[in-house]
Amino acid sequence: MRIAVANWSRRRAGGAEYYLAAVIPALENAGHSVAMWHELDRPVARELIVPENGAPTFGAEAMGPDKSLSALREWAPDLLYCHGILEPRLERRVLDMAPAVFFAHGFYGTCISGDKTWKFPVVHPCRRRFGWPCLVHFYPHRCGGLNPFVMARQYRLQGARLGLLSRYAAIVTHSRRMQHEYLRHDFSPECVHRVRYPVAGAEEASPAAQPTERRGAWRLVFTGRMNHLKGGQFLIDALPHVRRDLNAPIEVTFAGDGPQRAEWERLAVRLEVEDHDISINFTGWLERTALDAVLASADLLVFPSIWPEPFGQVGPEAGLRGVPVAAFASGGIPDWLEDGVNGFTAPADPPRATELAEAIVRCLRDPSVHTRLRQGALAAARRYTMAGHLADLLPILERAAGSAE
Repeated sequence: MRIAVANWSRRRAGGAEYYLAAVIPALENAGHSVAMWHELDRPVARELIVPENGAPTFGAEAMGPDKSLSALREWAPDLLYCHGILEPRLERRVLDMAPAVFFAHGFYGTCISGDKTWKFPVVHPCRRRFGWPCLVHFYPHRCGGLNPFVMARQYRLQGARLGLLSRYAAIVTHSRRMQHEYLRHDFSPECVHRVRYPVAGAEEASPAAQPTERRGAWRLVFTGRMNHLKGGQFLIDALPHVRRDLNAPIEVTFAGDGPQRAEWERLAVRLEVEDHDISINFTGWLERTALDAVLASADLLVFPSIWPEPFGQVGPEAGLRGVPVAAFASGGIPDWLEDGVNGFTAPADPPRATELAEAIVRCLRDPSVHTRLRQGALAAARRYTMAGHLADLLPILERAAGSAE
């Protein structure tokens, strides 16, 4: 097949773009011709996605929308594999070229803010279908910002996206939570597919691989963007309970950055003053090799996200290093995190620091349980190979491409 990948950016801006950087060469190695069309060449500080084998790229920002779309049309794709386009008017024009499959990496077209979370008076996942009643709930439940013009603009944008999704031959996604999201919006079960998601390194992970044994303090890691919905404040609040129940020192590494970092650092300093057996280090964003080293020396990844994570790839990534996970059971996390196998979950509706602490303690309190969880984490993560992903994905792409005949 001639597959044109379409995305808003050609840069590794987030998880979707890292996926594209991996799946494009995998599709080429499977014998398909691949091109890439993108709206923007931003953010400029992020690494470019460079297809192998000289695959063409068409950029609307550099070439202009008309010229880039004409070049894509001349390339004559059999199929469009789309991952999110900022402007519905451009998405509409892209969809005129060939049958298309959409990968739902997030709540595209089903939530005004994209967070799918009520943030007030308590945080809990939103289970509403997208529609005009969302406007009524937007302010009382702090679904997004407080600017009514932004609310109206985002509502129109998501409504346009939801309408365009009906033009796709199939929607694929990576968790039961996301699959259910689109089924609730009246897309046919024959149209919405859940596929295994690839995790970098799953093919190479050795069954015998183990992190270093614990010496002294328990080593916990948080990694990701530091905003309120990622739940770092719940982890900090949980630490006194964890230290008391384990009766051992705790070292926590926060790897990442974001708007809540300064507040979390203030909470951490206060906690360290109150309990000298708790040590918390903020590293900022780490390059892949540095983050791998932090995970490889960790006893536990804590994933305290309080919004319905579409998947949560960092969990299986830690699992490849034999690191179990404690997390709130939100969104797609229960797809890969099984209690007693590769970690433990805490109830997420509503999230509570005390229950997160209990999940952490259950992972670490018994050395034999922790050893079993480490082994289970590695075994579970090794299932997320690119080969398995393509085995699920390619039949869907082929059926979609054949629908035009």
